[in-house]
Amino acid sequence: MWRQPRVILWVTAGVVTLGFLVALEIAARRYDLPGPVTCQLQEVIFPPKSGFLLYASMALMMVVFTWRQRFVALGAALGIDVVFLVVRWAAGIEVTEGHPFGNGALWVILGCAVIAVTRRTGAERVLLLKGVGLALLLVAGRKTGDTWLLITSKTRPTVLDQYLAVADHALGNPSWVVGRIVRATEPVGPHVLDFVYVQLAVAAVVVALYQLRHVAVERRFPAHHLVRTFLVIGLVGPAIYMVFPVVGPVFAYGTGAFGTGGEHWAVANIWPETAPPLSAPLPMPYDEITPRNCMPSLHTAWAVTIFVHSRTGPRVLRFAGTFWLVATLGATLGFGYHYGVDLVAGVVFALTIEAALRAQARGWDRPGIQLVAYGATVFVALLVAYRFLPVEMADRPWLFGPLLLLVTASVILGFVRTTRLWVPKTAPALQPDPQPELV
Repeated sequence: MWRQPRVILWVTAGVVTLGFLVALEIAARRYDLPGPVTCQLQEVIFPPKSGFLLYASMALMMVVFTWRQRFVALGAALGIDVVFLVVRWAAGIEVTEGHPFGNGALWVILGCAVIAVTRRTGAERVLLLKGVGLALLLVAGRKTGDTWLLITSKTRPTVLDQYLAVADHALGNPSWVVGRIVRATEPVGPHVLDFVYVQLAVAAVVVALYQLRHVAVERRFPAHHLVRTFLVIGLVGPAIYMVFPVVGPVFAYGTGAFGTGGEHWAVANIWPETAPPLSAPLPMPYDEITPRNCMPSLHTAWAVTIFVHSRTGPRVLRFAGTFWLVATLGATLGFGYHYGVDLVAGVVFALTIEAALRAQARGWDRPGIQLVAYGATVFVALLVAYRFLPVEMADRPWLFGPLLLLVTASVILGFVRTTRLWVPKTAPALQPDPQPELV
């Protein structure tokens, strides 16, 4: 059993993931910050910061359950949360940070892991452990991302916002344009966009639940689904933040998110009323609190993957995927969290990761290798151009603006064509030979 390639792959992936979490925990401790493992363990007892996500993760785990088991698990989670609420109320503990619920979902997930090890055997144990692992990985991915963001703010004292602001002239400074549009739609527009922006992970779980709806019957997971791409984007993306640290227009050219913090470090308080000046860019110092999480835009990357995976669903799911993509793009620009060039890089980044995971799931072939290599090349070329050619891009918007859109469109077109080749073709049913008429 232990020599089977699939078992070796799962064991290797588990060891690598655990080692990565431990390394990130150690790195966070060097800066007196709690790592992802510590944050997750704290949520067993303390009010969790990811209450909605814990229940969404439990929902993913429950795709391996029967309906009766799902009702039992949900009831147990809600009951445990009620106990926590009563105990905190009796002890006079006020929940000032985090959510008042979510502990119950985490307890149920951990309890199912214990049941899988002690009460299940064979294929049933493996299936339940996969469900538990999927739930824990989704939460761990969130905690890992939070730790990464804290580390970027501590280890990257200077940011490259001026380079992106200048390069963004090639696209017409879309963050400034959309920012003014969003302000003109107050208070409805900002509230809708903020809800979409914050609840992106919940939207991903809805799509994933549709994709995994047959797991309980088939007793196996599909070779590829949305959660795989979501997790890989969340793990790989923050590493690029370390190479290209950027805080975003509202921080570098405004007053910071919610109107606080940015004015002390900003180049000027001009977002979104006045476009940034066209001058030679320089690295600029920034505080040790604001995450350097702009290049590429991972919210755009995640929204793109939700859109792609929703295409195989019913009409209402396809509509929701389209709405979430458009609203996320509007929020990232309209709130000043990203430059337009961030979104371009985010689209290319997402489709390259998605193509690589699909190719890995079905077996690498020539079209898959070519698509991933092309997407990676375009992504690296974008980063190099943003860093070393921003002035040239701003001086020739008639050239570089369309060029940015064309190379992005080429990656999109390549992804669509290649993935269509991978769709299994169903042969037409054989028709019986006509019987000769009896005279």
